[in-house]
Amino acid sequence: MNKIAVIDYGMGNLRSVEKAIEHVSGRSEVIVTCDPGVVRGADRVVFPGQGAMPDCIRELEARGLHAAVLEAAASKPFLGICIGQQMLFDHSEEGNVPGLGVFRGEVRRFPEALMFAADGARLKVPHMGWNEVRQQGAHVLWDGIPDDARFYFVHSYYVDPAERAIVAATTDYGLPFTSAVARANIFAVQFHPEKSAEAGLQLLSNFIRWQPSR
Repeated sequence: MNKIAVIDYGMGNLRSVEKAIEHVSGRSEVIVTCDPGVVRGADRVVFPGQGAMPDCIRELEARGLHAAVLEAAASKPFLGICIGQQMLFDHSEEGNVPGLGVFRGEVRRFPEALMFAADGARLKVPHMGWNEVRQQGAHVLWDGIPDDARFYFVHSYYVDPAERAIVAATTDYGLPFTSAVARANIFAVQFHPEKSAEAGLQLLSNFIRWQPSR
């Protein structure tokens, strides 16, 4: 049986993530866990989260999950969601804290000077609500999802990768920002697929069936 671990490091309500994955998982077993051993034993791993980056990093360390997350990101199908995407990068402006360093790059706050829509209206931070996601090339996780499909966002910070080759999607909010990254067995998104209706469920379904080649 396909075992899917949803990592629980105490940040955010994971119920919607669990239920969305169960909805599309077929015979797979979905386990919400803070146990590093369970993460290591899973066939694939989902790394979600919400809240402030410094708190997330602290709780990840406190629960002994740091090494297990890095091992999973290096060895099995791995999906990062929201803060779970941001934590994969080198450093965050939020709290001036280091991330896990899986990807090179910075996590930046939306700049107030650029927070204007095309019609001149002021844009609010956090970026909250539905927005278009522009795919940057083919990927298995985009199968069945139209380009410019709308997904649900809630965030004040975004990732700025040092390697443009990992950018899997961009979204416009005052400026074009990276809303998904991909490399080898890792796919990570700033939006919340578990709250994104049919497009989000399709992405989760694609992840469950994904067999990345390394």
